[in-house]
Amino acid sequence: MAALDGKVALVTGSSRGIGEAIARLFAHQGAAVAVHGRDVRALDAVVAEIERDGGTAMAVTADVTQFAEIEAMRRQIEERFGALDLLVANAGGSPAPPGPLEETSEEAWRAAVDGNLTATFLTLKSFLPGMKTRGSGNIITISSAAARRPHPNAPIPYAAAKAGVQILTQDVAAQAGPFGIRANCIAPETILTARNAERIPQAVQTKLAELHPIPRLGTPDDVARAALFLASGESSWLTGIILDVAGGAVMV
Repeated sequence: MAALDGKVALVTGSSRGIGEAIARLFAHQGAAVAVHGRDVRALDAVVAEIERDGGTAMAVTADVTQFAEIEAMRRQIEERFGALDLLVANAGGSPAPPGPLEETSEEAWRAAVDGNLTATFLTLKSFLPGMKTRGSGNIITISSAAARRPHPNAPIPYAAAKAGVQILTQDVAAQAGPFGIRANCIAPETILTARNAERIPQAVQTKLAELHPIPRLGTPDDVARAALFLASGESSWLTGIILDVAGGAVMV
């Protein structure tokens, strides 16, 4: 029996990268997975590959900074697969480059907060009521090592937004635990997604890897495996934790 047999999952931001790896692994482990994103062609490709491997998936689109669109997505998933068991709030990103706070534009600040913290808040706001009514649910949010340690070259808006995701997750864990709901957060360090592999020069990748006690960069599968652990019954007494998937670069 697979770890997630019979479960219904939504992974936001799963048309590529970390989210795609989580969606694929969850489907491989028996979950019916809603694959979310903005690129319809990429979504369809992920769904097709999951189904080709014998899994069950559907593609959904929604602007996760707009509550009405998330609510419509929730209804679409429930009509096709039934009530959601597993929510992975992965959608987000860093729209502003690192730099001094005073040189950060207000637009960049708001974009980072909306795209990461507000998006996570609204996604949880949509799915939590049903989980509470049913007396069960499992929420996984995605933060970043940027929110786990200060650094002079940090992308401040992104780091602050992801730090907000962490305490949001812990507050939800405290509130929702009595309703049979767990909420945990994963904080990855530099992950060698296809996009990062193209964007980061090989020499820089080597230098970054050397900063880790386990001297390599992370992979999307590293994060997906951590998410599977938190989604499964193997972690049934864990809630409110921040799990650093960082090769030892973050030790808190």
